[in-house]
Amino acid sequence: MIVRQVAVNFFLWLGVALLLVSCIGVLVFGNVYDRLHFTAPSTLGAICVAIAVVIHEDFSLIGDKAILIAAFLLVASPLLAHATARAARIAERGNWQLGPDEGVEVEEQ
Repeated sequence: MIVRQVAVNFFLWLGVALLLVSCIGVLVFGNVYDRLHFTAPSTLGAICVAIAVVIHEDFSLIGDKAILIAAFLLVASPLLAHATARAARIAERGNWQLGPDEGVEVEEQ
């Protein structure tokens, strides 16, 4: 029983720490593209919190909901980050596609 409580505390504290780092990163950085990099730890933090809930509550209704929420965040987070980056590029440049003066360097072997 004590091992279970230690595991719950570990995953809960790890999840909260990752969410806190993510929130601080979003607040500190000024550029939207830099801020998007700090959305990834929030997803991992939510997964850690869901693991803590499942360890504490087993696979009950509450544990199943925690798993579903973590799975939804795991799927939705990259999609929302991509949509946000595309919207920011459209707001800056008027179009999301590369212009003629913007080259993409490709390393050939």
